[in-house]
Amino acid sequence: MSAVHRAALIIALIFLPCCGGLGGIVALGAAVDSPPAHRAADTGALAPVPEQGTVAPAVPVTSVSASAVPATTAASAVASATPAAATTTVPAAEVVKRTVTEKRAIPFKTRTVEDAAMRQGTRKVRVKGSAGVRTLTYEVSTVNGAQTGRRLVGSTVTRRPVTRVIAVGTREEPACDPNYSGCVPIASDVDCAGGSGNGPAYVDGVVRVIGTDIYDLDRDNDGYGCD
Repeated sequence: MSAVHRAALIIALIFLPCCGGLGGIVALGAAVDSPPAHRAADTGALAPVPEQGTVAPAVPVTSVSASAVPATTAASAVASATPAAATTTVPAAEVVKRTVTEKRAIPFKTRTVEDAAMRQGTRKVRVKGSAGVRTLTYEVSTVNGAQTGRRLVGSTVTRRPVTRVIAVGTREEPACDPNYSGCVPIASDVDCAGGSGNGPAYVDGVVRVIGTDIYDLDRDNDGYGCD
């Protein structure tokens, strides 16, 4: 407490009993509450005390709130500062499924039959064979024009094959008699075919007698039988 404060306090104590105490208390409060001088914050110099009834001018204070900058504006600023990532567009794959058909030949078979009316060792085609046709259906898958799959979905015989038939002769020819040129069978009797003889064997066509005419085929003795 300064000397001035002490003096004011002593005077107040003296006058307090005799003056009703009110004026002394007021003087005492004014002396205690009103310091003679204020120190400056930075320089240490004494600042003047404002007179009673005057108001110290207000010092404008500027405050900046963090909410003064909108979040969207900040985000936009960050986004604009970041370079855009390069994007690559990949074309969609073109998948196509289609059906295709193919025709394949079916080979024919061959069957042989015996024919007793034909001379043994001879063959004759009775039925000419022909190949059949089979139609195959496939499902073909392609991706961007390149084939990726092939699946069989159908198989149909559109024409049946025809079996070839071959006849094989089984008739045995009798041995020829050496007395004749041309084959005259060896039998108990031989007559000319188409004549009045009763066989059991016959000669079809003219034969020449080169030995003994044992079957009496040369009736006119000119050396030829059945003429």
